[in-house]
Amino acid sequence: MKNLRLSIHSPENIWLRQLLIKRRRELKLSQRELAERLDVVYSFVGKVETGDRRLDFLEFIAYCHSLEIDPCQVVMQFNRQFS
Repeated sequence: MKNLRLSIHSPENIWLRQLLIKRRRELKLSQRELAERLDVVYSFVGKVETGDRRLDFLEFIAYCHSLEIDPCQVVMQFNRQFS
């Protein structure tokens, strides 16, 4: 990861989006249901999943908690995948 501001089409961003989508589907949550857990408008979830919207650090943590996953585990997986 040489460029700090990676494209939404970078393997790293695609990997993260796919992980979040997969987990939402495992929990059998619609985008609307996840948005309710996050207390945001449902289009927010859609934009995150399509890459139109990036998550900042605090949003990422809240997103992970809403999906019942440990953000630290996601970061460690990311590190293994892209280091």
